[in-house]
Amino acid sequence: MEKVSKAMSSETIVEKNNLKSNFLKKGISIALFSGLMYGFYSAFLTMGMKKGIWADWYGGNKAGLSAIVITYVLAALGSAVNDTCSALWAVGYATLKGKIGDFFRCLKTKPGGVMILAALIGGPISSTAYVVALQMAGSIVIPITALCPAIGAILGRILFKQKLNKRMLVGIGICVLSSFMIGSTSIGGDAPKGMFLGLCIAFIAALGWGFEGCVAGYGTSMIDSEIGITIRQAVSGLSNLLILVPLFSLVFGNGIKFSTNLTIQAFTSGPAMIWFALSGLCAFVSYMSWYNGNSMCGAALGMACNGTYSFWGPFCCWIVLGVMGGMQGWTLPPIAWIGAVIMMFGILIIAMNPMDLFNKNETA
Repeated sequence: MEKVSKAMSSETIVEKNNLKSNFLKKGISIALFSGLMYGFYSAFLTMGMKKGIWADWYGGNKAGLSAIVITYVLAALGSAVNDTCSALWAVGYATLKGKIGDFFRCLKTKPGGVMILAALIGGPISSTAYVVALQMAGSIVIPITALCPAIGAILGRILFKQKLNKRMLVGIGICVLSSFMIGSTSIGGDAPKGMFLGLCIAFIAALGWGFEGCVAGYGTSMIDSEIGITIRQAVSGLSNLLILVPLFSLVFGNGIKFSTNLTIQAFTSGPAMIWFALSGLCAFVSYMSWYNGNSMCGAALGMACNGTYSFWGPFCCWIVLGVMGGMQGWTLPPIAWIGAVIMMFGILIIAMNPMDLFNKNETA
């Protein structure tokens, strides 16, 4: 009888470990998918800001806008339009799933407050900084912002005591190194004049997203990740549209009426809004997967997997803008592919000890 009890106990432990392992693997897959969707979000957003009224605003300054307005106000507006579209997708999805009531109830709770804080940092601050940096320095900012996994891992260790051993640190270091390898393809004699400032602004985006990923992972461990992302996108879209864009217009001396006119023109530009609708959808799916993945496998691993957007960003831009759009300058050199392979290896090291793969084969 005692032997039977021990055997059952052993089987229970094995089953429990298998469930834990499968849960972790699912979290990793979801987090990796978020990186792919973020790549398409970046590509569709860039395409949207080249169509319709945006083509007039950026095309040789035909609209008579100042350089500072083009650099900062339009970037904030582009981020606002995208996040508003993403919020509409998120609210629609929550309504379809019958969770819209939970969305309003969660706004009044402590986890809901945590998500609002994450949205205010990752939305108006980081998202706008990302778009500004893209306009100033080009695609090199994508891998620079991929420093957010390392930042999020460190913050996760400090704030929430999440495990961060030497092996994970080495893996994160490899991911960061591969990001710089990919980013090095954008360095050359034809680099934009504002590259240094653009890189600094990109680092601000990385800091904000690192904090957001850390805090959001904590928040979505207490509430449904689908509700969490609806809160995130709704707060981000509204704060971008109603606070940041008007504030930038006031700071740069153009006034509220100016920002209102720009906003109306942006939302009524059909050729551009098609792409913003797609970028908003991809942003919604990406952030939902990111939040969900972080809650399942921890901020360090979840953000490292999401950091693959440092490859998917340039790759998706090449597909959407270069191949589909016929625009020049979006091809990928061999070093980008090499960097992607190295990044995958870095993620593997963060997720597990690679030697365990051989040990499993030996015991099979």
